[in-house]
Amino acid sequence: MASTRNMFSQSANPVLGEQTLQREAATLAGQEYGVFSMSSAINKTFLLLGLLLLTAYVGFTYASPVLTWGGAIAGLIIVIIAVFNRKRSALWAPLYAGFEGLFVGGVSAMYATLGGGIILQAVSLTLLVFFVMLVIYKSGIIPVTNKFRTGVIMATGAIFLLYVISMVMSMFGVHMPMIHEGGTFGILFSIGVIGIAALNLLLDFDLFEKAEEYQAPDYMEWFAGMSLLITIVWIYIEVLRLLSKMRN
Repeated sequence: MASTRNMFSQSANPVLGEQTLQREAATLAGQEYGVFSMSSAINKTFLLLGLLLLTAYVGFTYASPVLTWGGAIAGLIIVIIAVFNRKRSALWAPLYAGFEGLFVGGVSAMYATLGGGIILQAVSLTLLVFFVMLVIYKSGIIPVTNKFRTGVIMATGAIFLLYVISMVMSMFGVHMPMIHEGGTFGILFSIGVIGIAALNLLLDFDLFEKAEEYQAPDYMEWFAGMSLLITIVWIYIEVLRLLSKMRN
């Protein structure tokens, strides 16, 4: 994704720990908030996905740098605001989905020029990764412990830092071809990034379950849906990058 989007920080998943969820649940006392519901959160996630697909169609049909990068920057800003202002997630989550859809559509239009059904392949592989990780989570093969959560977040942060360094270097005309171009190292790097992104899905699934378990306020339904959407977009873009590298 970094070849078309070095501002990948908005894909860093803002997963919350159990203590944070417990503090969120404490806000219910004396306030007019409902209780987090798994079914309601899933429905909201589908609504966000539908909105993203709608604006992605617009971004794909009328692809332009303004829409693509404008959507990416706006999405990043909204995610940062939402992390520190979760109570208004019902506003931030749809806004994020709308702007991020413009970015996804624009990037998809760029890769679509490669032909060979690369977009359909990327969508199919993204769905495959999602369902495989869902099965892994439900089966308990990889338990989401505090150590695991910390490790995944650190790895995600390292990837983000690497992309930031790459972006800064590119401003001075210095590029990192082993990461952004084809070749064995570039392909292995993309596979590794997809692996880290896939592990973030486990944190997302855990967020849904823990939020319901600790009876978090209902605005966390929107936040959890947005968090899952961030990860799905990350995986999709990285899969696109991987497929393009393999073709080269």
